[in-house]
Amino acid sequence: MIDVVDLAKSYGEGERITRAIANVSFSVEAGEFVCVVGPSGCGKTTLLRCMSGLLRPSSGQVLLGGRAIDGPPEQVGFVFQEYSRSLLPWMSVRDNITLPLRHKRMAKAERTRLVEEAVGSVGLTGFIDHFPWELSGGMQQRVAIARALAYQPEILLMDEPFASVDAQTRADLEDLVLQVRTEYGITVVFVTHDIDEAAYLGDRVVVLTSAPTEVQEVLKVDLPSPRDQVETKELPEFAHLRAHIFRAIKRRQA
Repeated sequence: MIDVVDLAKSYGEGERITRAIANVSFSVEAGEFVCVVGPSGCGKTTLLRCMSGLLRPSSGQVLLGGRAIDGPPEQVGFVFQEYSRSLLPWMSVRDNITLPLRHKRMAKAERTRLVEEAVGSVGLTGFIDHFPWELSGGMQQRVAIARALAYQPEILLMDEPFASVDAQTRADLEDLVLQVRTEYGITVVFVTHDIDEAAYLGDRVVVLTSAPTEVQEVLKVDLPSPRDQVETKELPEFAHLRAHIFRAIKRRQA
């Protein structure tokens, strides 16, 4: 569904040039949940922004269904790490989620249905007319996820979306994303710095090197589904995968 082909991204010119991404290639199949991990500062967010069409690569390309992405495609939804900055504080939950849908041609009743279904899928039905500042951080991130889901994307790109919440909320949101991924049948590319999170969520894990970034390896996650925060993480296979990813990242940092 998505092909990242020889992607490179640099900032600046001449002696002041910074090569964020050197050469990255990998593919994501329809319906997959692919996690991307790597050392801090390796260019994970830059990669995701290039994949979303928000940032133009210096060379290479991203293909969506075989066609090159040259701007944000309608089929793609994006969930940012800084949820509090992506929500408009003067708008209610309902209006924040409705806002992107105004660019689509649809009847008001259909728009209302999509918003209410998305809010229900993230467990916030009772808060649909609250304002973001009245909600906890985890609830605000649920709103951001609901906004992306209401847009009916085929692909959901998520940039370290749970980095700013506590451990229990993170676990709840991880399970929520797995739930809505199944419910909506979407493809997910999930950038994270948390190795446990990548191993728990992904069907495959793309491990990046330090900047200038390349793909170090792509690992298949052979863990049973559905995943469980306790049972899955107690499996020897989970511990082995986690250790493998950790060693790979540390080895390339050395």
